[in-house]
Amino acid sequence: MFSKRNWKNFLLNETIEDRTIFTYIQGLQEFVNNFKPRTMTEKRRLSLAGQQLKEIKRHARRMQNEVQMLQEKLNILEESLNENEER
Repeated sequence: MFSKRNWKNFLLNETIEDRTIFTYIQGLQEFVNNFKPRTMTEKRRLSLAGQQLKEIKRHARRMQNEVQMLQEKLNILEESLNENEER
């Protein structure tokens, strides 16, 4: 059975490997959604923060797609370079 220390180490090590930009964005979204504003100013700020997080998420998806496309292009270039070297 897991001791308290082993369980904590397991959770910490698991989260280190699984962290992505989307993990951080999700954590911030949960915070913004669960925060209860006390004033109208706080309410407006939270609304703005929520909108900005949506924009950040959208841009992060675009960047991830671009990185994936560039990696595929790099693989194609490396394969063609290897084919030319073999000749």
